[in-house]
Amino acid sequence: MRLVVLPLIATLLAFHASAQEPWKGPPRGPVAQANKTVVFIASDYKNGGVIGVYRGFEQATAELGWTLTMLDGGGTKDKQAALLAKVVASRPDGIVFGGFDPDHFANHVAAAKRAKIVLVGWHAAKDPGPTKNLFVNVATYSVDVAKIAAEFVIRDAIANKKSVGVVIFNDNQYAVANAKTAAMKKTVEACQGHKACKVLAVENVLISDAANAIPSLVPKLNATHGAAWTYSLAINDVYFDFINYPLITAQRTDILNISAGDGSNKAFGRIGAGISQQAATVAEPLKMQGYQLADELNRAFAGEGPSGYVSKPILVTTKLLKETSEADIESKLGFEAAYSALWYKK
Repeated sequence: MRLVVLPLIATLLAFHASAQEPWKGPPRGPVAQANKTVVFIASDYKNGGVIGVYRGFEQATAELGWTLTMLDGGGTKDKQAALLAKVVASRPDGIVFGGFDPDHFANHVAAAKRAKIVLVGWHAAKDPGPTKNLFVNVATYSVDVAKIAAEFVIRDAIANKKSVGVVIFNDNQYAVANAKTAAMKKTVEACQGHKACKVLAVENVLISDAANAIPSLVPKLNATHGAAWTYSLAINDVYFDFINYPLITAQRTDILNISAGDGSNKAFGRIGAGISQQAATVAEPLKMQGYQLADELNRAFAGEGPSGYVSKPILVTTKLLKETSEADIESKLGFEAAYSALWYKK
């Protein structure tokens, strides 16, 4: 069966932050704090968003001259806890929670605070900004990301005279994922501007288990919902890394997939090609957020407060990628030069 090119809606580009908007980050900050040691603990190396933000963080810390270590949390609390225990005992200057919530590790967090280790996070809480356990959590507002994704579904359905029958893929061990899922469900059920919208199911699938779970889950969902299943929404692009072939096998090339994720390279590749059943992803400006993590740590090391800056999500479609290419999505934001100017007062 030939996979047909799926329609996209260019007008949606007016409803999100343009990838080419000039960066409007913090106008001032402390100079670079020298000789710092930081550890980035990833929730799971399989999470493309975590890897993307780490690459930006790695580049930023190199410019600052810091010593950086990255560790893989493996997608399980047990492994994350074991890593945290070792890292806290090594007494670095800072720890980044890369995509997992410190609230689940109260003893380790308390030990880190006693050792005066600065804790920051990326997607480590429901919302961006300071939390009870983090100097700051770097993210876009999860509700904004989710609404953009769900509104894409409704507008596509209106344009193509389709009913909206949505399956949502969630990983409920993460607060930010649950917030996205709740917002997507609410937006779909509100069905603004359309008449036929329904959330058919919310499927809890661990991000770390997506490769195993999705191929067997798709035929079950198809058997249960049949033609009523017209769209999939997900809290991360990784679910759609493994969904195309099961959908083709089930003869369901009519289903459109949209991610309220982070914008993985794999997702950009298939969306940019224009022949995938994933029509869009609501991407985070990952590299820029990596720089922000470094800047927030630098502020904490200097004894200053958080910047208060919150980045905006980017709706990535085939049209946008054909206009910019995936390598250029953040290239004109100007954040590298802006942060360098803050740190070195250029």
